[in-house]
Amino acid sequence: MKSLPEWQYNEMNLSGVDFSKVEQVAAYDGMHKKFRDYEKATEEVIRRLGINSNSTVIDLGSGTGAFTLNAANKCRRIYAVDISAPMLDYCKQQAEKKGLSNIVFCQAGLLTYEHSGEPADAAVCVAVLHHLPDFWKGKALKRVFEMLRPGGRFLLFDIVFSSTETDLDRNIDLFINGMKKMVGPKMAEEAIIHVRDEFSTFDWILEGLLRRAGFQIDSAEYGSGFQTTYLCTKR
Repeated sequence: MKSLPEWQYNEMNLSGVDFSKVEQVAAYDGMHKKFRDYEKATEEVIRRLGINSNSTVIDLGSGTGAFTLNAANKCRRIYAVDISAPMLDYCKQQAEKKGLSNIVFCQAGLLTYEHSGEPADAAVCVAVLHHLPDFWKGKALKRVFEMLRPGGRFLLFDIVFSSTETDLDRNIDLFINGMKKMVGPKMAEEAIIHVRDEFSTFDWILEGLLRRAGFQIDSAEYGSGFQTTYLCTKR
């Protein structure tokens, strides 16, 4: 890894839940599987990005492998990038159990990952970008743009606040209470930490950052609980 300037944002100064701790990683999958169908979600992402057996894909913030492990059999090579060593170790163990050999594991973040392979056909970033303040989101998105081939696709999912919402405080409370009812108090605590300590931003800011990075936003889907999905193309 090349040396970084002193003013570079330190991605290891984690906001929110510390997934460098093994016990947090161990609980992560069990909690998230209560409201996420990893396999079904992966199939939908693969369809939308046009991924096939010849595709090279980058999973930015791969975590325990929710996307990577299910997409590996559908593409030629996938790069699992995560800043948490315990997360990557967990993903490696699962890959070995499944006999997957086309995953390249990279411990790095959105600001430090150096893609040394051929330009990728697609990139996925699910619930990771909010760990960065807005200035550094812009830097990260520009780096993603540069990793892709011309015409490459990018799917970004995150918590994004609506600029047209008239009662944001009420809807944040509904978001937190919804997590508590669906998953339990632990997930509600994480939702509180997300809103208070992490860096989810407004839609107009994030969409502006995507366009300034060079992306064409093909679709923007605003779901419940501020869950937003952008499907983009490298122009």
